This record gives sequence, structure tokens and C-alpha cells, in this order.
Amino acid sequence: MTTIATGTIEHTDRGPLTKHEIAAIIARDIPAGSYVNLGIGQPTLVADHLDPDSGVVLHTENGMLGMGRAAVGDEIDPDLTNAGKVPVVETPGCSYFHHADSFAMMRGGHLDVCVLGGYQVSVAGDLANWHTDAPDAIPAVGGAMDLAIGAKQVLVMMTLFAKSGSSKLVPELTYPATGLACVSRVYTDLALFEVGPDGPDGPTVLETWGLSFDGLDERIDVPLRRVGA
Repeated sequence: MTTIATGTIEHTDRGPLTKHEIAAIIARDIPAGSYVNLGIGQPTLVADHLDPDSGVVLHTENGMLGMGRAAVGDEIDPDLTNAGKVPVVETPGCSYFHHADSFAMMRGGHLDVCVLGGYQVSVAGDLANWHTDAPDAIPAVGGAMDLAIGAKQVLVMMTLFAKSGSSKLVPELTYPATGLACVSRVYTDLALFEVGPDGPDGPTVLETWGLSFDGLDERIDVPLRRVGA
């Protein structure tokens, strides 16, 4: 059953979203004509769901503008990959450049949107996605800090709960920060949130999958707002 409770859309007739379903929703929400970077891991799946006629141009920090979807079969060229070393295809008019130039684009505010993975996102839009502080964890900064601060809009794609069952949407970060007050939306398997320092009473839940707003509110230790409430 799909219901709308004070503006929040609740899909209680199905289970949580798959990774590809989350990616498809993010692709749907990226404005036409945007210049976009997709972070390593799950965010790269967004490339497979973009409308070719949307005018969205994908940037990858290893030096490509005009990256396409993941390559399959005979399309695979081991020298043509995204930053996560996944083979991709070219789009018409794509271009290549030095790694340093690619980072200059990121740091210079030339990207409209970036989609990053996350270990934690705070209600203020702070992001942690490079280290969990666990003794055996391998830090992996990559270009995340540059993207978090350089992109005009930061979207996060992640599961809502960690393997331990704890929520990744938190009052304050407990992991090392990637960027502060940089995230505007969080796309998860169970809900879509708007976050940020301007939210007066906590994150706004735009949409849920597999449970109601009230069910979500019971499981997360942060105050949640309905759309229009």
C-alpha cells in the first residue's frame, strides 16, 4: 500500500529498495544537464540508470568527462575505467585529461552534483565516509573530501542501518568527518531524507519503502519530520 501522510510518501506494500532501485531514484532526481561525479562503490550504479537524453555529463576523478554506463561483454576495455576500476563506455564527445586537472574541476566548484557513499550522515548534513576508526580498517580518502566541499550539491547513497543494526543517520558523527554541513539528501534502502543545518526539527522524510513513517521513527534515534509538518 502506498499512502501520503502529510506529504511524506509511504510504500508499505513492498520491502526495502535494492541497490539498483536506489540508484534509479537518484538518477531520476539529478537535474537535466548537470555535471556529476559518482563516488566509488554503490554510487557508480547511478550511471546505469541515467536517461541518455537527460544531458547529464559524468565526471570521474581519474580523468574523464563524459563517462557512460558500465561496459559489458565486448564493450569492456581494461584501459577505460571509472575511478573504482570498473570498465565503462564512452559517451559522444567525451574527453580525457590529467588527474590534476580532474581534481581542479572538483575543487573549483565546477560540478553540480556528486553522489557519495557513507558510513554516517548527521542531521546537520555532516558526512563520514573514509574511515571507521576500527583498528583493522584501511582508510580510503580518495577524492571524497574534495567532492564533499567542491560540488554544489552532495547526495549520499547508503543502507540506512549498519550490519550491527545501528542507524547510519545520526545526531552527530562518531567517525572521522569527510565534510561538514555538505550533504543535502540521503538516499537509503528504507527512506529518502533531506538533511542539513537549515532543518529546524531534524531530517525531513520524503519517502519510505518497506515501512511507514512511524515505523521508521521508532528505529532511528534522531527526530524526524514529515513533509509539510
